[in-house]
Amino acid sequence: MKRAGLIIFLVLLADQSIKFWVKLNMYLGQDIHVLGDWFIIHFTENKGMAFGLEFAGETGKYVLSIFRILAVILIAWYIYYVIQKNARPGLITALSLIMAGALGNIIDSAFYGVIFNESGNFITQETATLFPESGGYAPFLQGKVVDMFYFPVIQTQWPQWLFEGRSFIFFRPVFNFADVAITVGVFMLLIFQNRYFHKDANSIQPLPKNQECKNAFQKISHMTENREEKPEEALTLSDNEKASQHYHHNEDPGLKD
Repeated sequence: MKRAGLIIFLVLLADQSIKFWVKLNMYLGQDIHVLGDWFIIHFTENKGMAFGLEFAGETGKYVLSIFRILAVILIAWYIYYVIQKNARPGLITALSLIMAGALGNIIDSAFYGVIFNESGNFITQETATLFPESGGYAPFLQGKVVDMFYFPVIQTQWPQWLFEGRSFIFFRPVFNFADVAITVGVFMLLIFQNRYFHKDANSIQPLPKNQECKNAFQKISHMTENREEKPEEALTLSDNEKASQHYHHNEDPGLKD
């Protein structure tokens, strides 16, 4: 449990620290070039899923938030289950990363609309305020997820005969630290699934109960006692055979007639 708790705490701390800084120091659409045009801090918000994707408006937002909460509860239960079964540390790490990432985005959706006001754009260039007097910009579970990592590593254009020469950018989606944690956790499960879930490769086995240990000890003791009795029986038979041979050897020859 310590490993899982530490991973979840560190991911949430990093995720929320980055989001708070962006929310309080940048306006929507603002860019900070970290590594030229390859790595950019680009402040944007989305109402939906990971990597800036959205899902079915306001109703979809409630559905997505409830689904995330249920998913986190299920993942938390499964982490506890595999820990009790002595799961491999890698499996616990992967599940903890996924859970922490989901929690990070749930916090945005649930509370950011309540504790922050609306961020300004490139025209007003106003940053958000924490706990504004006028109140937040959205009700509970209707907040927007803060995204900021942008890696447009490849920027080019399609040929004119293909997609009419439109621009092509890879990697286009903007994401956050929570998305990174979820992605890393999922890839760990996909790459190392044989190691984590194969019966011969992992150690997810029930811990023996006290009665089972006692029965196993008694069985071993009984087998040891049986092994010790066999030489004694062999020695007894050997003595009887010697006595019988001695009797026949000393028997009166006249009685045989």
